Parts: sequence; structure tokens; C-alpha cells
Amino acid sequence: MPRLRCFYHPDYFLPLPPGHPFPMEKFPQAHDLLLAGGAPVEITPVSPAPNRQLLRVHTSEYLRKLAHGTLHATEVYKLGLPWQPQLLRRSSLETAATVAACRHALEHGMAANLAGGTHHAFPDRGLGYCALNDVAVAIRDLHETRPELRVFVADTDAHQGNGTHAIFRQDERVFTYSIHGERNYPSAKEPGDLDVGLPREVGGDDYLAALTETLPASLDRFPADLVIWISGADVHEDDRFGQMRLTTAQMAERDRMVLSWCRERGLPVAALYGGGYNREPGMTARLHANTIHIAAELHQFTQGRNERPARPFDTPRTREPRAPASKHEACP
Repeated sequence: MPRLRCFYHPDYFLPLPPGHPFPMEKFPQAHDLLLAGGAPVEITPVSPAPNRQLLRVHTSEYLRKLAHGTLHATEVYKLGLPWQPQLLRRSSLETAATVAACRHALEHGMAANLAGGTHHAFPDRGLGYCALNDVAVAIRDLHETRPELRVFVADTDAHQGNGTHAIFRQDERVFTYSIHGERNYPSAKEPGDLDVGLPREVGGDDYLAALTETLPASLDRFPADLVIWISGADVHEDDRFGQMRLTTAQMAERDRMVLSWCRERGLPVAALYGGGYNREPGMTARLHANTIHIAAELHQFTQGRNERPARPFDTPRTREPRAPASKHEACP
């Protein structure tokens, strides 16, 4: 039976000062949980993304600052991660894995990065623990060889994907969907194609109802070739920063819903982690591992039934979808 291809590197982990709120340990922990739990996954290592890929989104000046540690104190504060010599390499590994996951998903229906979803980064600055925007780099890389490719970014992280929204605001080939806390970080939202802002401490039932009302309809109206899903573990009820109240069971339901909606429509999916800052040690890693395990089981089930993506990467489209006059027509 086919296994879900997951891209990973041990150097996703970068030591941080004691007490720092970003849980770097979640990356090796989730990796180990997946293997120990017998998830039907195949782990593939990556090499850092070359500079030419990063420059398709990020400015040369910003990349030089990341490389040489010349960020201003305010820039470091807004990024939220202390500069260290390995920061750019760590982030470029994460970005390379998202590029690889997108390409593999287009050929085989589904793939995952055991990290990724750094949606707050802008071309000239990092924000909210996001040094590089891996999603934007992956999309721009795909457009180098497939300029007509239409990508749906489904962001179910608790925080709005402001950097991704801003980068693709004028790009008709990319649809940005985000369901998030309306009054949560970032305080200044960047308009996406469909923003579903929810109240603080939203309950799991209300979250799932809002997701059901908005995401499938958007997938139907925007003729996508690929879905990049930023899952997010920070919607959990015990997360420090998510301001949402989903239980572990409701998160699993969310994951199955999103993946099933995509697979029912024959849409390839690249699954990414997004954020997570659970109060219980190790819980963020378990939630990420749960998401990937669910994705792997669904992938194995659908591939076992010989279901293939409707528009694989290396062949022409098998159908001609209705082309809206503007991607904004896709908003319900």
C-alpha cells in the first residue's frame, strides 16, 4: 500500500533561549511519534532551498540580513526569533520541504511537510516566528514551470495568514482562504480572497460549522489544481495563543473534513503544520502528528481504491473548469 511522502530534516530544530514560547522541540517529537505510532508515512530528507528560489519572493536585502545577522532590533522583535547563524538555513530547509511536498502532491495526490506554513513572513521582513514564507516560495517556484497553475491556500491556523494574503493579493491564479480569530494576532489583517473571522474563544462546534459553510463552497467555485493546507495545531482548547476551544477530537474531525473535501474533488493536497503552542508539554507535537496520521490513512485508502488526482503535475488538465472573471468571484 502507498505511504504518504513526508519531507523532513533534523535541523528543523534550532535551540532557543530557555522559556522562549516557540516550541522547536515539536518537530523532532512529532517525527518520532509518527514513526513510533506506525503511521503509513515515508520520510524523505531535504536540502536547503537555493537562493534563486527564495529570491522569487524575498528581497535580496532581507536575505542578506538573515544570512549575516544584520537585522535591526525592531526587526528581530517582530520576527520573534533571536538571530543565530543557522536561522536562514533552518528556514530554507523548511521552505524546500514545502516546495517538494507541493510537487509530490501534484504527481501523487498528497504529500506533507513535517513543518511549514510560515504564513506571516513578508518579502522584506519576518513576523510571528516566520522568517521565510514557504508557501509563497513554493507557489512562485511552481509558476516558473507551470505559469497557469491555480493554487488554493486553505489556512485553518488560528491566526490569519497575512503575509501570504499580501503577496498574492493581485495574483488571479492564487486563492487565499483563512479561518482565524478576528481579534487575534496579527492585529493588522491583510485582506485575502475569503477571510472567515471568528470571535475569541470560539467553540469547536461553531468553528466546524463556519468551516463547513465556507470552505467547500470556495473549493467548488475556484478551479484549483493544487491545495496547500496550513493545518494549525493552535486551534486546540489548551493552546497558549490560539484563542479557540477545539478539543482533540474536534481537531481530528476538522482534519478529516478538510482532507475529504479536497479528495472528493480530486484536488491534490500538500499538508503543512502551521502554528501550535500548547500549554501541555509535548501536546503540540501530538496534535501535528495526529494531523499527518489522518492524512496518511486517507491517502492510503484513496490510493488503494486507485483514485488519482484529477490533474496530475506532468499531464494536461482532464477537464476545463469554469474560469471566473476574477478570483474574487469565488467568494461566497
